Amino acid sequence: MSFTRTLRAVGGAVVAGALLFGAAPTALADEIRDAQWPLKSFEAEKVWKESTGKGVTVAVVDDPVYGSHPDLKGNVLSGKNFTDGGTADHGSAGDHGTAMASLIAGHGHGAGDSDGIMGLAPDAKILPIGIPALGDDVGDSSIGDWIRYAVDHGASVINMSIEGRFLSDYDRRAITYASQKDVLIVASSGNSAKTKLGDLASAPGVIAVGAVGKTGKIWEKSDAGKQLMLSAPGVQITSASAARSDYPYRRADGTSDSTAYVSAAAALLRSKFPDLTAGQIANRLVKTAGLPPEESDLKLPDPHYGYGFIRPLRALTQDIPDGSKNGPLKTPKADPSVDTGGAAAGNGDQQASGQKEDGLGAGTIVGIAVGVLVVVAIIVIVVVRQKKNDRNGPPPGGFGGPGGPGFAPQQPGPYQQPGPYQQPGPYQQQPSAPGAFPPAPPTQPPGQ
Repeated sequence: MSFTRTLRAVGGAVVAGALLFGAAPTALADEIRDAQWPLKSFEAEKVWKESTGKGVTVAVVDDPVYGSHPDLKGNVLSGKNFTDGGTADHGSAGDHGTAMASLIAGHGHGAGDSDGIMGLAPDAKILPIGIPALGDDVGDSSIGDWIRYAVDHGASVINMSIEGRFLSDYDRRAITYASQKDVLIVASSGNSAKTKLGDLASAPGVIAVGAVGKTGKIWEKSDAGKQLMLSAPGVQITSASAARSDYPYRRADGTSDSTAYVSAAAALLRSKFPDLTAGQIANRLVKTAGLPPEESDLKLPDPHYGYGFIRPLRALTQDIPDGSKNGPLKTPKADPSVDTGGAAAGNGDQQASGQKEDGLGAGTIVGIAVGVLVVVAIIVIVVVRQKKNDRNGPPPGGFGGPGGPGFAPQQPGPYQQPGPYQQPGPYQQQPSAPGAFPPAPPTQPPGQ
C-alpha cells in the first residue's frame, strides 16, 4: 500500500467514525479519551504528578502541524515549512504531523480538558518542521537541514516518524551536530516487517523505536534490527487529525505512533531531570523498559523489542545512576566543525544561529606559520633523500613504482556520491494502517 492510499484509508475510517458518533458528541468525547489505551498503560495520571514536559521543546519533523486544533492550540510554535519557506503551524493536506504532535503534547479541551486527545507530555511545546510528502520533490532541503533547524531553534528532543532510506555525509554530520549539542533524536524503525533498519534508525546517536500492542507484544509489521533500542505503543492508536474539521481524530497502527510516545517520554524526563544528558535520558528509558512475560528470557537488546517497551512512570521515579554521558547511545563520528556552533560549510543559508566568523586570532596565525615552516623542512629532506635513492634505489617498476605493489585505486563506498553535499534518497513518513470504530474491548495493557 502506498503512502497516499494509506492516508485515504485512514480518512475512510475517520468518516465512518463521524457517521457513527455524529449524533452523540458527548459519547464521542468519552470515546476519544477512553480509546487512548496507552495512557492507561502508562498510568498517565501518576506520570503527570512527576512531570508534564513543561519547559521542553520537541521538534516534529513531519507534515506541517495544525496548531489550531482544539487539543493542540497554544502548544505549537510557528516552526518552518521547508516546502514553501513559511511557518509549519497551519497544517496541510496530510494529518500525520498533527497526529504525532498530539500524542506528544496534546492537552485535550473542554471542561477540565476531559475531551479529545491528551499527549503523554501535555505541557511540552511542539516545534513543527514541515517536510515534503513522499514522492514530492525534496527541493533544496534534506534530513540534515531539518535536524539542524530543530537544534538551532531550541528543541531538546527531535521526533522523526520517518524512515531515512539514504543518509548523505551532510545528514550524518547533522546527527553529530545534534549529539554534540545534547539533543536527542528519536526515529521510527519502519512498518514493513523488515529485518534490517534504514539509515536513519540505525545511525549512531539515534534511538530507533518499534511498535507494540496492548499486551506489550511486538506488532507484526514493526521493522527489526540490531540497532533497535526501544519499543512503545503503536497499535490501534487514536490521535488528532487535521483532515476533517467535523471529526478531527484518526485511528491507526504504526511505528510512527510508538516513536511519538518515546519522544514524549524523553520530554517528561528532560523536564524533571534538566541536568541529565541526552544519553543519560536514554539510559533511564532503557533501564526501566519492560517485556511481556512470555518474552522475559530474551537476550537484550533484542532486534524486535530493543531493550523493551517504555515505562515512563518507572523512568521518572526509580533511583537510577546517571551513568556515562552517552548512555546506551553509540557516539556519532566526531565532526570538528560542530564545535564552531554554526551550520556546515557550504550551507550557510541554513545557519539559524546567525553566527559569523570573526577572523583568525594572533595565536592561530603563529601556529599556521610554524606549521608551514615544518612542512617546508620536511619537503627539503625528502627531496635530498630522493636524489640519493635515484642513484642507488630500485629501477622503475619495482617496489612502489608502476606495476609494483602499491595503493590500488579506491572504489567509492555505498554512500559516497559525487559532490560535497548530497540530497537524501527517498524517505518515508511511516504509513499507518487504520483501525475500526468503535474499538475492540481493551485487553490488559502492559503494566508499570
